[in-house]
Amino acid sequence: MDRQHYRRIENAMHVITLALSVILVIYISVDTIRDIPFMDNDCYMTFQLFVCTVFIIDFFFGIFLADDKWHYFRCRLLFLLLSVPYLNIIREFGLTLSQEQLYFVRVIPLARGALALAIIVGYISSNRITGFFVSYLAILLSMIYIASLMFYAQEHSVNPSVTGYWTALWWTWMDATTIGSNIYPVTVTGRILGVILAGMGMVLFPLFTVYITDLVNRYRHSGNGN
Repeated sequence: MDRQHYRRIENAMHVITLALSVILVIYISVDTIRDIPFMDNDCYMTFQLFVCTVFIIDFFFGIFLADDKWHYFRCRLLFLLLSVPYLNIIREFGLTLSQEQLYFVRVIPLARGALALAIIVGYISSNRITGFFVSYLAILLSMIYIASLMFYAQEHSVNPSVTGYWTALWWTWMDATTIGSNIYPVTVTGRILGVILAGMGMVLFPLFTVYITDLVNRYRHSGNGN
């Protein structure tokens, strides 16, 4: 099998990784909104183990194809760390964690899926600036959604202001845009999310300005060329 065929397999693995991530997002979303105890759900735990296994296979297949394997390993080490089935390890060894810690561990594979989405978007974009912008936008939106699930899971039972999931999503979006809202987190997890989202928003949202500026410049140069 030549290298071109291997590249096709690698692209297919990226698509499979993204598809499994989407299914995992749906699974976690339904369980969160319905308050289903995921650690006791054998079906979910088996599926997450399968997803993480595919993630790990995708990582090592990428190393196999890389010209500079050490460079690939160093640059993609985060992908490997996010692919480990931590929940299954915790349950197998009977480790004791708080509900907040367990939920954080649960959404770790979703971060791996967000990175896979960013990579795929970057591949299919014909313009480098556009690919860079859309990749970061995909990561931003993914992180906002993941944070909204975490915020709802930890706050809805103790915070009277969080009356439903859509309230949690609204708070997450307002915090990420640094606009703020009249909802104040009362749990440690909620407060930590508030700081992370605000910092992420201040870092990532200026990319909108950079992208719009690039579009305007390209339009002006195109007009001058005509």
